[in-house]
Amino acid sequence: MNGDITFSYNYSAKRNKEVQEIREKYLPREESKFEELKRLDNTVQNAGMIESLCMGIGGALIFGLGLCLVMQVIGSGAFLVVLGLLLGIVGMGGMLAAYPIYRKIFDKTRQKLAPRILLLTAELSGEKF
Repeated sequence: MNGDITFSYNYSAKRNKEVQEIREKYLPREESKFEELKRLDNTVQNAGMIESLCMGIGGALIFGLGLCLVMQVIGSGAFLVVLGLLLGIVGMGGMLAAYPIYRKIFDKTRQKLAPRILLLTAELSGEKF
């Protein structure tokens, strides 16, 4: 018998971990109850934020334009002063409406998702719902 038969084995924990991470990216992902709870909570917390920010920022820009017209930084004349005053009032209204819009959308989303969130918290904590 010839003793030329050899066995070679290379193991790298770092490489194996990287291979497993790549594999997990392509496996179908199932959301756990805790992950669903966190996702729903984030949805409620962020509801209405974009809408209210757009309303507030838009109102501030319109208010600023009106202020520029009233102070005659842009143009001059009585017509532009009156137009600036009206734009300022509209801009203030937009800024003031931002928070009520946020609360309305937040409350509506909270009311819609509350039963599922309460059910998940009861299941995860072991309490009765």
